[in-house]
Amino acid sequence: MNTHPGILGTKLGMTQIFLADGTVVPCTAVQAGCIVVSKRTKEKDGYDALVLGIGDRKPKNASKSVRVACEKAIQKVPAVQRELRTTAEFVAKYEVGQIVRVEDVFEEGQRVDVQSRSIGRGFQGVVKKFGFAGLNMTHGTHEWRRHGGSIGTNMTPGRVFLGKKMPGQMGNATVTVVSQRIAKILPDEQVVLLEGSVPGSRNAVVRMRGAVKRKNAGKPKA
Repeated sequence: MNTHPGILGTKLGMTQIFLADGTVVPCTAVQAGCIVVSKRTKEKDGYDALVLGIGDRKPKNASKSVRVACEKAIQKVPAVQRELRTTAEFVAKYEVGQIVRVEDVFEEGQRVDVQSRSIGRGFQGVVKKFGFAGLNMTHGTHEWRRHGGSIGTNMTPGRVFLGKKMPGQMGNATVTVVSQRIAKILPDEQVVLLEGSVPGSRNAVVRMRGAVKRKNAGKPKA
């Protein structure tokens, strides 16, 4: 489990920046500025975590338990809440209602794991979903050009193997991009520019945490 410090943000879209040598770097802009809604401690809950919230929601659209808890702690109801398990040292740095600023957690050039929900594509066939080549367009092929072909066997084992690539729901799944580089941080706007693309549509909720596959990538700033 990734327990490195992290933040929540919303995807703004893609842009590009220019390096000193003129190289163009495509980047995804993520609007940060989440707030601490609640805290979990090992003494009380058995583990350490921060519950972060982002955006605003009308109080009438939230359940009574969420509305009362949020309004009592931070005077508003966030649109989205996510719990991030992390170290006790990082949890102790923040109080309920405090804004988690991106420059206090990350630094330029750091590698992070970015998680979001991909764009839903609906029910799709094997050609679009998995890149199947399809069948011949000639020699009597009729209504089978974009089919997947045979899916099972005869007597042994006499069933379809689990995990067989077949038509079905495409997209609308949680996707994690590991070891993505932070190209630039804009502290005044609380915007993070991530090198490359990020899953999801505009305004999608993005979770960023220190990369687990990079040594010392998840260490918080001193």
